[in-house]
Amino acid sequence: MNFQVTVLKVLVSYPDGFAVMDDLKRDMALLATSGRDWADRTRRLAARVPDLDIFSQGLVVRESGGWKITDEGRAVLEFMEARPAAGQIVEVFPAESADVTIPALPLPAERARRRRERRERRLEAAERARAAAS
Repeated sequence: MNFQVTVLKVLVSYPDGFAVMDDLKRDMALLATSGRDWADRTRRLAARVPDLDIFSQGLVVRESGGWKITDEGRAVLEFMEARPAAGQIVEVFPAESADVTIPALPLPAERARRRRERRERRLEAAERARAAAS
């Protein structure tokens, strides 16, 4: 799990982008234990901004017992979450700091096909296990 991306995602979900530390810790613990999907997602988002530092870049500020996301933080989060067109290569931000490109996410039809294939493999494996057990 990428801590800084998670902080941005949690803060943006609160009214005015402000959360007290207890709420922030609780939400982050919930996401951290939610499984591999969240960790993979935050890793993908963080790859779009390789030198992310939410405090030194002014994306999050500390305020009376909590943290608040700034307008710059919202803009960076929107940039990280922007979906590229199909087949488009995405440049990382900031462009001058890295020469790395990330391919676009698979098309929804491709993802659906892979999901269906995984489900079918699981069902076949369960059927084989039942057959072997009897």
